[in-house]
Amino acid sequence: MQNRVFVINKHGKALMPCKPRKARILLRDGKAKVLKKEPFTIQLLYGSAGYKPDISIGIDSGQRHIGLAVTSQDKVLFQGEVELRQDVKKLIDTRRIYRRSRRNRKTRYRKARFLNRIAKKKDNWLPPSVASKVNHNINWIKRLLSVLPKADLHIEVGKFDMQKMKNLEINGEGYQQGDLYGYQTVKQFVLARDDYTCQACKKKGGKLKIHHIIYRSLGGTNTVDNLITVCSKCHTTKNHQTGILAKWCKDKKKVNKSYKGATFMNILRRRLYTAFPQAKFQYGAWTTLQRADLELTKSHYNDAVAISGIRKIQAKPTSIMMFKQFRKKKRSLHEATARKGRKTPNITSKRNAKNTKYAKGFWLNDYVKIKDSDKKGYISGFSKTTCYIKDIFGNYLTTSDRYKQVALSKLDRLSHHNNWSKQEINENMYQMG
Repeated sequence: MQNRVFVINKHGKALMPCKPRKARILLRDGKAKVLKKEPFTIQLLYGSAGYKPDISIGIDSGQRHIGLAVTSQDKVLFQGEVELRQDVKKLIDTRRIYRRSRRNRKTRYRKARFLNRIAKKKDNWLPPSVASKVNHNINWIKRLLSVLPKADLHIEVGKFDMQKMKNLEINGEGYQQGDLYGYQTVKQFVLARDDYTCQACKKKGGKLKIHHIIYRSLGGTNTVDNLITVCSKCHTTKNHQTGILAKWCKDKKKVNKSYKGATFMNILRRRLYTAFPQAKFQYGAWTTLQRADLELTKSHYNDAVAISGIRKIQAKPTSIMMFKQFRKKKRSLHEATARKGRKTPNITSKRNAKNTKYAKGFWLNDYVKIKDSDKKGYISGFSKTTCYIKDIFGNYLTTSDRYKQVALSKLDRLSHHNNWSKQEINENMYQMG
């Protein structure tokens, strides 16, 4: 069984999903047109009411992946998984660095910018990296609701007590006393936490220093999670450059467990409550029991199937629809690179070939097939008359063992995509992220 194709009638009302074969016939005969590509939806060009049984949507919300499932009676009509972007914060940091260097190059007076920003003063403001993931969770639910007739919505959410996760015995007023309670300075807390012992040589005594694990010059913070105790003999320039301190920085050594994921799930839970008050919410413990009753393996899409409330499965797709966002824009600013001996700014040259959006009729993120082979993937970049092709998992598709590039003349375009990549894979190819 394959994943069904979503159908909209000519008046814009959702109908029951149909089989891919029927969708191909309707498109071939001119009785339907493609309306959306993520998820793939067709719109009929003739009148049709259609039979509409009960439908349920199961959503396994998350920070890195979203599990999607559509079920009806004892059948799974659609199952898929969305991989969310994890690079938003890094890209925003890069943008800030470019902006500051650009402003520093311009010597004329410019007004201070720290007093004329109101974004953070708005209610329900979230950091951009968190807002991106929250919005994707909400938008993908809306996408499924828009192409299904009167579906019941079931969502799994998470609720975490971070204070309890740190200290199982906490209660009462202990919740009002943070990590630094009883300590006058951050340095005093870090020294006590590390038992006044150098964490590099494990020796006590001597002069102790507080070291930033991730260097301040590389974006490290002053929080206690980024501070560690070292002695003056270990806190040397050599160790900073090639020694144990450099290794800690590269490996991003952890002194405390991170609770970013738990914090995000608490934020997401409240936003989903507000966005979908009609939905039925549940926690992961209940999902585990439901998945065991259905005899399904652990995965995001199987969790979504269990969350949908189906009691018995008679028919289920043997494939999964994988979705992943593709970033087309790249920052290759002329002033950010060396001028190679130029005495004037390089403002006339074209952008580098690696940032080309199209070439010889092909565009970035086009879904293509390599001629005389079964390899299919998405164009991730251009290099003159060649390009780079990747599958949904980021693996390069090539025609030889020596080169990653594939000549554009050896490609057939299957479909044009905007900024989403999708691929239907067999269940035996699935690897849980």
